[in-house]
Amino acid sequence: MQVDPERPVVRVSQGARDLEDHGPAVSPDGTIHRLALTFDAFDARHHTLWLRYAHTQVGGRDAAETVVDATCARLLEHWPHVLTQESVARYAWALLKEEVAWWLDDHDREPALVDTAAFHAAVRKLLDHEKHDQFDVLQREIGLYRAISRLPERQYDVVVLRYALQVPDEEVAEYMGIEVATVRSHVRHARRRLARDLDVRAPEREE
Repeated sequence: MQVDPERPVVRVSQGARDLEDHGPAVSPDGTIHRLALTFDAFDARHHTLWLRYAHTQVGGRDAAETVVDATCARLLEHWPHVLTQESVARYAWALLKEEVAWWLDDHDREPALVDTAAFHAAVRKLLDHEKHDQFDVLQREIGLYRAISRLPERQYDVVVLRYALQVPDEEVAEYMGIEVATVRSHVRHARRRLARDLDVRAPEREE
């Protein structure tokens, strides 16, 4: 995948001001100002979680900020169109995922989740293993990470958000633009698939 050379990159802190500064010179009904305010509100609600997710993928704060800034720039450039989408959150999440993929491709990297403390803290909770010897074996092997990386995209995102970043189901649903029931369905299918891929007993209860 090649990065689109026309893809804008601006600092997010300049975002809403840029919308006003580069909008129509005259806006008697305050449209540009209102658009700027809606962007600011949306960004304020999602920005921290986007950074946390990007960090699990690109492995560093500066790189995560670059990815999120690029995402915000794309949203900002087409904000009136973005607001017409059935789910603005889902649309924004898709752009974030594209920017992550572009960054990883540009830097010839794989997602960095396996190297994060959050990943290791999430492993036991994800598969719900009580036996330390079995968990130690799993932790020493790269098999679990590979199994997670092979999950369908939505299941992968839910696993990262819910277990590695400890985001409640309701917030996962909001950020991804899906229903809470869909989040929980993705969790069930992911846990069963991981258990099958790792040849361990699937957890009997959901958390």
